[in-house]
Amino acid sequence: MADTWSGEFYCVKCKEKREAEGQVVETNGRRMAKGTCPVCGTNLNRILGKAS
Repeated sequence: MADTWSGEFYCVKCKEKREAEGQVVETNGRRMAKGTCPVCGTNLNRILGKAS
């Protein structure tokens, strides 16, 4: 059961904020959403905060 997160990511290639959906992963006690840009297909990352 993987969590999903939908919201704004910043695309480094497009240099714009994009609405996307990504899976939540946990690394070193930090939660991060990983998705794909709907326009150019670049991988997107967003740090969500510390996991509790």
